[in-house]
Amino acid sequence: MGKGLKGLKSAFSVLALSALVVAGCSNNETSSSEEKNVNQKGAMESYNVGDTFKSSEAFDLSILYMDQPTYPYKEDWLLWDHIKETTNVTLKPTIVPLSDYPQKRSLLISSGDAPLIIPKTYPGEEAPFVASGAALPVSDYMDKMPHFKEKVEKWQLEDELKGLRQKDGKFYVLPGLHEAVWPDYTLIVRTDIFEKHNIAIPKTWDELYTAMKQLKELYPDVTPFSDRFTFNSTLNIAAVNFGTKAGWGFGNGLTYDESKDEFVPTATTDEYKELLTYFNKLVEEGLLDKESFTQEDDQAVQKFVTGKSFIINGNSQTVVQHRTDMDKTLGEGNYSIAKITVPGGPAGDLMGGSRLENGVMISSKAKESEYFDAIIQFIDWLYYSDEGQEFTKWGVEGTTFTKAEDGTRTLVEEVNYNGLNPAGTKDLRIDYGFSGGVFAYGGTTDLLRSMMSEEEIKFQEDMANRKTTVPAEPPIPYTVEDREQVTLLSTPLKDFTDQNTLKFILGERDLSEFDAFVKELEGQGLQQYVDLANKTYKDANK
Repeated sequence: MGKGLKGLKSAFSVLALSALVVAGCSNNETSSSEEKNVNQKGAMESYNVGDTFKSSEAFDLSILYMDQPTYPYKEDWLLWDHIKETTNVTLKPTIVPLSDYPQKRSLLISSGDAPLIIPKTYPGEEAPFVASGAALPVSDYMDKMPHFKEKVEKWQLEDELKGLRQKDGKFYVLPGLHEAVWPDYTLIVRTDIFEKHNIAIPKTWDELYTAMKQLKELYPDVTPFSDRFTFNSTLNIAAVNFGTKAGWGFGNGLTYDESKDEFVPTATTDEYKELLTYFNKLVEEGLLDKESFTQEDDQAVQKFVTGKSFIINGNSQTVVQHRTDMDKTLGEGNYSIAKITVPGGPAGDLMGGSRLENGVMISSKAKESEYFDAIIQFIDWLYYSDEGQEFTKWGVEGTTFTKAEDGTRTLVEEVNYNGLNPAGTKDLRIDYGFSGGVFAYGGTTDLLRSMMSEEEIKFQEDMANRKTTVPAEPPIPYTVEDREQVTLLSTPLKDFTDQNTLKFILGERDLSEFDAFVKELEGQGLQQYVDLANKTYKDANK
């Protein structure tokens, strides 16, 4: 009897143990399932190239919004309503003025108060937020972004993305992706003045000098060239053709020397000195307005639109704005202006630029959201799908534009954008929120050119046909620790270079002191900076 009871107890024990094991497995499976789905709320189970993203349930998503004074934020824009209707996502913008955007962005991220989506972030601007873990390593999630991934592969952008990767091999900003290099900034000239005096449109910077000499003789009271953007755009486009970097394109202050397979300090090269010498000559001979380096943009524009100068730097949008102003100041039909192909220089007929544009940084806090996968899919659709890019650029078909069978898009009768439909009484950006810098960038060449005038398309074609694109330089993937050292070294070096660049061009420092300037840079840690860059580059390419 006792033996039977003992056997019965053993049987019960086995059954109980089995039940615990089964329960344990069941709990583990449930836990695993819950963990797996914790970030998948709202996400589409099947989401592929060509699909329109729509969350399975409505949710709010915070976004940093850079407010442009030319088309200030409006809460009732069709942009917001259609995004909500199409995707089930309500964007909640934190509005930051254009002038304060970089500073405010840094403060919000540092304080932990940044929205989850942080657009209008240029490659390189995300670097300070990598070490703290504030920026999401977006490269980890490319498999969740079919539209982004497809464009990278289709347009062979892998090598260009390498330049975004940090020491850990990951990148932390999703850049705008272009099918081809897209030049925009160049010189805008008074073509009527050139034609009146039978002066050929310059094809090189030397020809520009000769043309301005003629203009100065004909109009002694006019300084032919008075610039905006504190001359940084002109220095950028000119430097490429002198075989160097300057202005907006100065970057990290280093230039890759392919023959030596190493980086050299840009500002110490003969090419940089030649660039300074050229513009110093323009200033010394009264061809370039000294105020170009210090005046507000509005001052430069007023000189140009009132006939006090004949040349200014600008882009496809500013040339339209100048025409509007000049119709009032000079009278319609009394002038003509145009963008010219960027002049060639001693290094050749070259064009700088990248197929990567400013893009989206994502706060690492997004990973904690139960809608994380939906957020990634939403960003992929809005910024990288053909449908999303057409929407953010053109608006809503039937409301702001129509589309023909051959794909040609046309603004509806009452809507204007950048002079495309001047009779329109409403503006695509101001009244509807489309074609703004926070959302509309990147895309196919066809989409990009779909909003260009015939004049602008000709400029693009001339640039493409005449210019050779300078290849992208290899990346320097600093460690977090080294990046801090790099910032400490590079910031004062760049400040000192900027100061002396201005002095050399204005003649406040004689170019005979260029070698002394180089030694002064060396005394401020230049060699240490260069050595660190080259060691990092060499180590990464062993």
